[in-house]
Amino acid sequence: MVFNGCFSAPDGLNTRLIGGFQEPFYRPAGIDSQETHQVEFTLDYAASALHEAAHWCVAGAERRLQPDYGYWYAPDGRSAEQQAEFERVEVKPQALEWIFSVACGLKFRVSADNLDAGLGPSERFKRDVWQQAQRFCVEGANSRATRFARALASAFARPDPLQAERYRLEDLA
Repeated sequence: MVFNGCFSAPDGLNTRLIGGFQEPFYRPAGIDSQETHQVEFTLDYAASALHEAAHWCVAGAERRLQPDYGYWYAPDGRSAEQQAEFERVEVKPQALEWIFSVACGLKFRVSADNLDAGLGPSERFKRDVWQQAQRFCVEGANSRATRFARALASAFARPDPLQAERYRLEDLA
């Protein structure tokens, strides 16, 4: 409801966050005759919703015109090289997901999204996510991410989530 309140207006970004799907996916308007852009998240999991909202916030205008933002994705069972690439592109979305989780009062877990290969998030990845969260707080996130984070905090009666002291590396253990 918070995301849709921020971004679903036709005269705004015309984007809705919708749950209940087996796999997350981004559908730009016009695909399957839909009139709005859809950020689809897995089943009704809050973490999936916040993660997919983070991807949408990171994606630029051109990426938001492409199905699933035009990004590469290798499913569970990635090789070590594929996992390293996954971690490289996931730093910003996971840092934003952490900020959105704090805004809601939810626990955040760094996700390696590679359970079949037995690879959890590397210590470097955790450090990179923490450092990016710090940068978003100190230097600012983009306007969509900032708007959503603060709207979540307001809806959940939480303090401003864009305060660097709220994010500690040791919380990602």
